Parts: sequence; structure tokens; C-alpha cells
Amino acid sequence: MARRRKNFKKIYNYSCTLTGEEFKLTAEAKNPNELVSVAAYYEMHPEKDDRPAVIKKELGIEETTEA
Repeated sequence: MARRRKNFKKIYNYSCTLTGEEFKLTAEAKNPNELVSVAAYYEMHPEKDDRPAVIKKELGIEETTEA
């Protein structure tokens, strides 16, 4: 029997515009100049930070309590 050829996915390398963090995607970005990392997004929008307290503690992020 003949061996099947593996299908290789093209990998696109991008970097965050704010932090400079490098990351890879298997899909081409429509607007690569507007890509930001997760950390940068939550830094820009702290009110939308819905990560669990355990994750915030691991990352060393202070948890703000709203009254």
C-alpha cells in the first residue's frame, strides 16, 4: 500500500502591535496591523477582564473589587 502524503498547513507569523509578542496562526489575518495579544487586550480593556481569580493570581495581576 502506498503511504498517504500529509497535508501541511501554512503558518503565518505575526507580532502584537503593543507588546511586540510574537505568535503564530494557521489562518491569514485580514488586518495584521491591528492584531494584539490577549494580555494587551485586557490591559486596554480592564473592565472586560473576566478571567478567573486563579489565572489572574498566576499572572500576577491585581484584582480590583468594584463596590
